Order: sequence, then structure tokens, then C-alpha cells
Amino acid sequence: MIYKGFAYIYDHLMKDAPYDQWVEFIQDSIARYHKGATTLLDVACGTGEIAVSLAKNNLEVTGVDLSEDMLTVAQSKAERNKVNVLFLKQDMRELNGTPELFDVVTICCDSLNYLETKEDVKATFHSVFEQLKDGGLFIFDVHSIHKIHHVFANHTFADQDEEVSFIWNSFLGDEEHSIEHDMTFFVKREQLYERYDEVHYQRTYSIEEYTSLLEAASFQVLNICSDFQVESQPHSSAERIFFICQK
Repeated sequence: MIYKGFAYIYDHLMKDAPYDQWVEFIQDSIARYHKGATTLLDVACGTGEIAVSLAKNNLEVTGVDLSEDMLTVAQSKAERNKVNVLFLKQDMRELNGTPELFDVVTICCDSLNYLETKEDVKATFHSVFEQLKDGGLFIFDVHSIHKIHHVFANHTFADQDEEVSFIWNSFLGDEEHSIEHDMTFFVKREQLYERYDEVHYQRTYSIEEYTSLLEAASFQVLNICSDFQVESQPHSSAERIFFICQK
């Protein structure tokens, strides 16, 4: 998914997202499994909210994303916060051109679920492996199968305020455990509202399938947990699954 005009209203729409929990989870994971890590690659960094927060917490951060518009917003955010983050346009399936290998690679905010096929996921895992130093950590989260079928499917979400209003309908996709989000946004521009229409596709897999793909990419899976709790084993109603892996 390459965000266009949507990039410039993304932060407003995500203002209630628990970014602080992602940052805390990453820092906790590093403290548990890779003390002394100093360099981090944030893949699919979007508008840079997590990358900038991690940089403010004394990590040397590089952020990559497929959307130039998202990266433009991210760069402005880093400058406002007076932190140095290198932002690059890259596809997570073909990471290259970064100046060094990293202690940690992250893919946050269910960004991996935007990949359309299992082959794309496989390519991404291999690509991430090549960007890590020996012993480096790979931390990512995905939607659970439960969330696809019982939180998203056939549900409508809506919100309205003075600046941005939206209607978001979710439908099961053609592929197993996939979802299509049909979104319409109305953004206030002086006396009028500008309309944006977006269709976002996401797909997830079972924990066993992710584990198999990780092991095929030569990762050791250190921990699988849920909903931002490092010590919480996934359960039937968990909505977000986290993987902590090591090269």
C-alpha cells in the first residue's frame, strides 16, 4: 500500500494509537534479549512516530517506507523534535542501500499485514535477516486471525470532529484470513470538506505459519506474545501477536 494524500491526515486519524506501548515493548524486548543494542531499522515507518520516539530514547534510528509522502511527514516530525533519523524510500521485501547492519529491526503497527502473499512475507523475512548483525533482534507485530474475523469483518467504524471525519467499512477478502478496509475521509479545507477514498487490504496467517517462515529464513524465535505484553502468551481472543526473533 502506497499512501498518497492520506499520509497528511494519517497522524490525525491515529492520534489515539498506543504508540507509547510499541516504544515501551521494543525497549523492554531489547533490555531482555539484546542489552547494548544501539542501532535500529524501523521498516514501514510511516510518518515516523515510533522512529522519532526511539531516537529520542538514545537509539540510532533509520526509518524506511514505500511512501514518499509518509517519509516527507516523518522527516518534518524528526526536525521538529530535533532528532537525527535517516529516512529512506525502500520496499520491505527488498531492503538495500542502508549504510550499515543493525542491532534491531522492527516492523510495527501491523504493517507486515499489508503484504499480499505469503511469498511477500517470506521475502521480507529474508530481507530483514540480511540487514541484521549476528545476534540482532527482529521484532514485529501482526493482526491475529481472531481480529480479522471477529473485530474487523463486517463491521463499520466512524468518527467525526471539526477537522476530519471518516467512515470505515471492513469486509472479508477473497484470500483466507484477509480483510478489505473501505475508507472515506472528509478533511476540512477552509469552508469546505475535501473527500478522500482509500481501500486498504490486509492479510494475516497462523502463528505456526509465521514461525515456519521465520525458521526458513534462519531466525530463532525467542518469544511469541500478545497485545503488548512480553510475558503474555497468545490466547484465543488476542488481537495483536508479537514475535521477537534473533539472527
